[in-house]
Amino acid sequence: MKTLYLRIYLTVVAALLLFALLSGWLFQRNIDRVRALDRAAWSERLAGWAELAQEVLPPPTATPAQQAEALQEWSQRLRLPLALDDAAGQRLAVTPAYERGMEAGGRGIRLPLADGRTLWVLRAPRPEGRAPGVPPMGGRHPAAVPHEPPWWPGGGGLLAMLLVLFAAVAAGAYPVVRRLTRRLEALRQGVEAFGDGQLGYRVAVDGRDEVAALAASFNRAAERIESLVRSHQSLLANASHELRSPLARLRLALSLWDTDAPEARAARRQEIERNIRELDALVDEVLLASRLDAAPALQRAPVDLLGLAAEEAAALGADVSGEALLVPGDERLLRRAVRNLLDNARRYAPEQPPSVQVARAGDAAELRVCDRGPGVPPQQRERIFEPFYRLPGHAEYAGGVGLGLSLVRQIARLHGGEARCEPHPGGGSCFVLRLPRA
Repeated sequence: MKTLYLRIYLTVVAALLLFALLSGWLFQRNIDRVRALDRAAWSERLAGWAELAQEVLPPPTATPAQQAEALQEWSQRLRLPLALDDAAGQRLAVTPAYERGMEAGGRGIRLPLADGRTLWVLRAPRPEGRAPGVPPMGGRHPAAVPHEPPWWPGGGGLLAMLLVLFAAVAAGAYPVVRRLTRRLEALRQGVEAFGDGQLGYRVAVDGRDEVAALAASFNRAAERIESLVRSHQSLLANASHELRSPLARLRLALSLWDTDAPEARAARRQEIERNIRELDALVDEVLLASRLDAAPALQRAPVDLLGLAAEEAAALGADVSGEALLVPGDERLLRRAVRNLLDNARRYAPEQPPSVQVARAGDAAELRVCDRGPGVPPQQRERIFEPFYRLPGHAEYAGGVGLGLSLVRQIARLHGGEARCEPHPGGGSCFVLRLPRA
């Protein structure tokens, strides 16, 4: 897990560093492009000024006084400190602003004229924070290079700012990444604890992100596995207990077989066969309960509930009534549920066949199997659906192992339905199997 959080953190830091370097390179490239464009624009403007000066200044043959007067006039118009030299480099005229600017540390920009003279434009000292290039002369001009912020000393300031930003984000990303991986570590510890046999262990669900969803999924899976393991443990314990009785009877029957009179062996054989059938039924129901606990994928298809009930009730001579309703489900399991209800009714009321009714109940179909037996006390109507539970005093004469009704409820819930027990108005009990309709 340490490797994971370091990998996540280093990935974030590397991406941030790459972003910072790329941003700095793009910014520097843009600054260089703007500078080049401004220098080109300023060069064109200076060439234009040179052509204008050639047109407006007196010719070289004019007197120095005439040239100085014209230079002073155009210096005021353009608001630029100017100076003029002849073809030999001798100063012909200069404006007072140009002289003051040169004394203050300014520098002249040379503009050669076509007649051999040279016009000088003062470039004042660059103030702090102004980019290299030609600054405004005596006022604002459109070709001025934009001011750069004070933190831009040749690009080093930007690098320092990006490094500070990088360090700040890297420091802020560490606790975020660490918190994420710490939650993953807690989830790993939960999985290990659960794998070590602590089936009741659950992890904390913190937040609403993917890690929280993973923790919630783990808790649901752990709850399902715990329930399944507990159910199988209980099933195994109860099944082993129930197996002892028929096995003990078989052992006794075999030990008495040699001492029985020939005429008594037929009854002994019937007893052995009955115990074998009981063992076979017990094993079959235990295996089916195990498969249902594992929540198998159902082979769903439309099933005629009335027709299925009529087929199963025919062997008992039970009365079947109602309307033909289709329910989506596994026909084999639904047939087993109906058969278990009919067997249960026959076991507790063997004198009178049970009645079966199929009816519509809203968006569901209900199959009711009613008997005229002793009935089920109200406080026992839920417990009889527990595995291996039998009503007190009924096991001696009714038989069974107590798994039939438990299987009925399991099958009903696998199909999205339910099973319950109700009192019969005329005495006895009615077992209701409720299933969603197709």
